[in-house]
Amino acid sequence: MKPFPLVRILDRGAVVLLALLAAVAVAVPILNLAVPEDSAAHVSTYVVTLLGKYICYALLALSIDLIWGYAGILSLGHGAFFALGGYAMGMYLMRQIGTRGVYAHPMLPDFMVFLNWKELPLYWYGFDSFAYAAVMILLAPGLLAFVFGWFAFRSRVTGVYLSIITQAMTFALMLAFFRNDFGFGGNNGLTDFKDILGFNVQAEATRNALFVSSCIALALGFLLCRCIVTSKAGKVLVAVRDAESRTRFLGYRVEYYKLFVFVLSACMAGVAGALYVPQVGIINPGEFAPANSIEAVIWVAVGGRGTLYGAVIGGVLVNLSKTWLTGAAPEIWLYFLGALFVLVTLLLPKGIVGALSSMKPRPHGSPKRGPFLARLFPRRVL
Repeated sequence: MKPFPLVRILDRGAVVLLALLAAVAVAVPILNLAVPEDSAAHVSTYVVTLLGKYICYALLALSIDLIWGYAGILSLGHGAFFALGGYAMGMYLMRQIGTRGVYAHPMLPDFMVFLNWKELPLYWYGFDSFAYAAVMILLAPGLLAFVFGWFAFRSRVTGVYLSIITQAMTFALMLAFFRNDFGFGGNNGLTDFKDILGFNVQAEATRNALFVSSCIALALGFLLCRCIVTSKAGKVLVAVRDAESRTRFLGYRVEYYKLFVFVLSACMAGVAGALYVPQVGIINPGEFAPANSIEAVIWVAVGGRGTLYGAVIGGVLVNLSKTWLTGAAPEIWLYFLGALFVLVTLLLPKGIVGALSSMKPRPHGSPKRGPFLARLFPRRVL
């Protein structure tokens, strides 16, 4: 008898992760707003913002794990989708400033007035509405991923060649957004935000609301990924990862599966970027830097790719380490990150979660592979 779909989606690990997210989403605002500042249990607003940033990074790592861990698509340019979602949110926040900017122009952001722009560019129209901005947060990275994936996957570009092309894509976008005449703030980017949905973006209550929203987005993204990877489509993605040519030979339209999951992953990264921007207070072309995308891949590798849980854990733990090390010994952080990736690759190829899972005793007689792959490929292939 097949298990109820909800049972497959909410396994023990999923329940534990969602319970921890719920507990953190409830406890952190209470400790920030209800506990006196002189108490040892008080959580400062700075820590709330820092934790919210970690949650956004975890959502970005989750989007990468969906395509890398289950479809074998190693993207070294996912920071582009993260930054596009962030710029869409930043454009909305800039339109909310209005006459409260330095130049007090009712329509143009300050940087446009400074650069002698006479009128608002056409692509900035509509961003005074949050609903329009929310659509663009999904549409901008999703459309770019669709166009890129359509040509790349139909041309059967795979492996290291695809990784290099994704890195070139985000580098080209970074150079474009650095230009002052591109209309996105140039080197300085977008900053000095005032309001979001009519609330002061610097207020403690708003900071906590953004933190809770990030936790909810991560939980929903995790559930969506679990729905995909536990379905038949998810099993086809794993087959594509392990033996793409044989999967195509059996009649599966591999490029459609890869395109679907790539676009979905880009939209998730865009949401992560959109939630990140109002919490850190700035978005600039530096977010497009290829090094950021490579670092996000390291988070997934450390946590354990192909697990979903590992991506979340890696995104949080590595950035916690980064915050501590950049304060205690900033000159060794990059060496630590490189050493961490090398050691994980050599000693823990399945990451933290994979290593912990392999330590569990396997029940006697339990199968080591799923029946779908067993029917799809002979044992010598797997």
